Amino acid sequence: MIESLLLNFLFLLFPVVIFLIFFENRIQNYYKYILILFSAISMVLCMEYPIIKLKIGFIFDLRYIPFLLVALFGGYKYTFPLYIVLNVYRFIIGGKGIIQSLVFSTVIFILVPLLSKIFLKQNSKKRILIAAFAAFLTMVLYLISLVSFLPALNREHWILTTMSTHVALMVIFMILVEKIIANKNNRESFLHSERLHVISELSASISHEIRNPLTVTNGFLQLLNKSERVTTEDKRYIELSLLELQCLEKIVSDFLAFAQPQSENMIYSNLKDETEYVKNIITPYANMHQVKINYDFQNNLYFWFDKNQLQQCLMNLYKNGIVAMKETGGTLFIRVSEQKKNIVIHIRDMGVGMTKEEISYLGRPYYSTKKEGTGLGMLMVYSTINKVNGKIEVESEKGKGKNFTITIPV
Repeated sequence: MIESLLLNFLFLLFPVVIFLIFFENRIQNYYKYILILFSAISMVLCMEYPIIKLKIGFIFDLRYIPFLLVALFGGYKYTFPLYIVLNVYRFIIGGKGIIQSLVFSTVIFILVPLLSKIFLKQNSKKRILIAAFAAFLTMVLYLISLVSFLPALNREHWILTTMSTHVALMVIFMILVEKIIANKNNRESFLHSERLHVISELSASISHEIRNPLTVTNGFLQLLNKSERVTTEDKRYIELSLLELQCLEKIVSDFLAFAQPQSENMIYSNLKDETEYVKNIITPYANMHQVKINYDFQNNLYFWFDKNQLQQCLMNLYKNGIVAMKETGGTLFIRVSEQKKNIVIHIRDMGVGMTKEEISYLGRPYYSTKKEGTGLGMLMVYSTINKVNGKIEVESEKGKGKNFTITIPV
């Protein structure tokens, strides 16, 4: 039995190892289906080489561990193929217990994916506990199904409970999965921080290098414009040049928004004045697009930040939310609150929403979901929040709006 248990454990490791080697850094949707395929293979192998074959025809194996994992992480969409594979192969194996297996797997298939949305919103520790509880209930239901066919459970059947095989192995595999997710998120966070740091350094360097000759050129043109020797037509050209230099000055100032916080702009605040100021500025723009603003402020925590950069960051987020609703109108929800030693900013719109793939590209240079967009606005948002050691979480579904949660440690 121990050998069969270890063999089943090896079968379950198969999709995990494949994922780590080939697909950990991928985000394409079809890779998920490949993982479903490997999970199905591990289920089939577990059924082919069960841990225990009971005298009444039932077989005991670890097929439900990948089944439960996929159900919790993927919901009904990704669990249905495994449900079909499980029952078809159980029918091929034959023997008693086919109908019971069908009924049992159907109950699991109906109940467990219902927890998927709640499960995905939890932190790592709670997800492990939920998965372990799901495995425990699976074992309980299995024993109940045995009781209905046997007058009394003998020692062979009680081994299944005392081992707590499903629960123990589910915890092990959940720890592995959570570790993979944590490593992937940490790596992406590190790469994103490095990318923002490089942009910050380049922006500061380029902006200052451009500003020096720009200031000199602007000064000489103003002097030349005041000269009596210059004709009226030449003055018109000089004035046009000065206007273009002003535009260039604005572009350089925008680039400086990506640079490190400026000491003259640093303030110690709880964000009340800044969020209200940006809300008041953006309200006329919201009214133009039939968008209402629902604003709530409940924060007493203070921290140091660059006032100009953070206001521009909030402006970009508010404007993006309004633009997403400009076709149908709606409400932009803005809520600033405190949680323990963190300031949390929630910005939610009722617009067109985004896919998971679009969310994964947010904050990258020159990526935008708008045809006329450059992506620099969201890049500036991520850069600013990164400078105050904050993090941004985005939740969205196509057609159901999006929710930005910014957490800033104090």
